[in-house]
Amino acid sequence: MAIRIAVIGVGHLGRHHARLLASLEAASLAGIVDADPDRSAAVAAEFGTRAFASLEDLPGDLRAVTVAVPTEAHRKVALFCLDRGWDVMVEKPLAASGKEGREIVEAAERAGAVLQVGHTERYNPAVRSSVPRILRPLFIEAHRLGTFAPRSLDVDVILDLMIHDLDLVRSLDASPVTSVAAVGVRALTDKMDIANARIRFESGCVANLTASRISTDRVRKIRIFQSDSYLSIDTAEQEVAHYRLERGGEGRPRIVRDPVTVEKDEPLRVELASFLEAVRTRGRPIVSGRDGLSALELAEEVRRAIGEGGS
Repeated sequence: MAIRIAVIGVGHLGRHHARLLASLEAASLAGIVDADPDRSAAVAAEFGTRAFASLEDLPGDLRAVTVAVPTEAHRKVALFCLDRGWDVMVEKPLAASGKEGREIVEAAERAGAVLQVGHTERYNPAVRSSVPRILRPLFIEAHRLGTFAPRSLDVDVILDLMIHDLDLVRSLDASPVTSVAAVGVRALTDKMDIANARIRFESGCVANLTASRISTDRVRKIRIFQSDSYLSIDTAEQEVAHYRLERGGEGRPRIVRDPVTVEKDEPLRVELASFLEAVRTRGRPIVSGRDGLSALELAEEVRRAIGEGGS
């Protein structure tokens, strides 16, 4: 039986939630809510569902919701939905602060609800194809650059863009963070628009992350170095290059490129389908509430480091 689900917030990203949920057999899109009634009505008509005026008006027989409202409203909306007994997928970042994020996670755990956080890169086919080849990363370098767009300006570039790579890094190395050094620049807005962070882990791994939302090009690249291999992952193009070190008969090293097959797909579609499966099976989501909180807390460490030594 299809899962009755609603979308809360149908702006730029939430509209895609509605589009994809309307197309998935495992979902029955039961309604949408948005602060803009005209937009809500238009999106509801486009995808054959009903627009509701408020959260309180949503039907009580829902099983789940996706939350794509501005970050500052995540706590309020998520807690309301969890209190109604609904499973929740909330867009990244989990909340505006670690404190608010912990409130959401603890509420979900008390309710026995599925809580998933929308870190779409974990569902990107290029990342999923690479994970089996990542055994012990020593150095991770990520560049996440975007052109300026007048949305998501309620948060800085760390919570807007870098948070994706913070989540990826934590998924690859869960050891304690030993140090964070970071710099940030405010350029076009009153919040940081460019940031760089260098993070050291107890395992010995070092991650160097750069994020910008005022670049001329859109770049989504991650490079992962291990003792005997190197991966270059382009999540925008969904391409992976994997090189490994081989020693010949005379002990001479040579670099060999291994083919990596990537079955391309829309990461958000994969993410939503995964959420529906977690709701159906009551299983742990690939990106759980605790995962989202871990990324958010690391983002706060980066912000503190910038406050201590950045602009």
